[in-house]
Amino acid sequence: MMGRQRRCRWAQPWTLLLLLLGPRLLVTHGWRRKGDKNSENTNILELYLPAVVEYALHVYNLRSQDMNAYKVVRVLRSWLELSEQKEEKGLVFSMELQFARTRCGKFDEDIDNCPFQATPDVNNTITCFFTVDTEPWKTEFQLLNDTCLEGSAE
Repeated sequence: MMGRQRRCRWAQPWTLLLLLLGPRLLVTHGWRRKGDKNSENTNILELYLPAVVEYALHVYNLRSQDMNAYKVVRVLRSWLELSEQKEEKGLVFSMELQFARTRCGKFDEDIDNCPFQATPDVNNTITCFFTVDTEPWKTEFQLLNDTCLEGSAE
């Protein structure tokens, strides 16, 4: 029995663990330095974009000649503007939103739960681009730009 090699002790537990767990997909997570601008911008977007989108929709509904309210179907694109201008006092968001007409009036109480209007002969979809300067922590918003086109964004 002298010719027989002895295996490393640590190899056996790992082999057993692999057998018990079965084949698994290993997932690796990327990391960024704390000061990375992309990471900071993503965090800012996640935190403040919902309020900015709500403001843009509110402004659209107020300015619209339509008596029905519109709701956000989806956010097509959004980003944080990197501005060198000192005119903007807070964060500047740009976003492309898709709205659809609802069955409710624009001054009704519960527009959030109002169903979308489904009329095959009328295009009820509008795509808008907004740029908003905001200090969302103070709930202050200023619309810098808005452009809307009727029709689907698809």
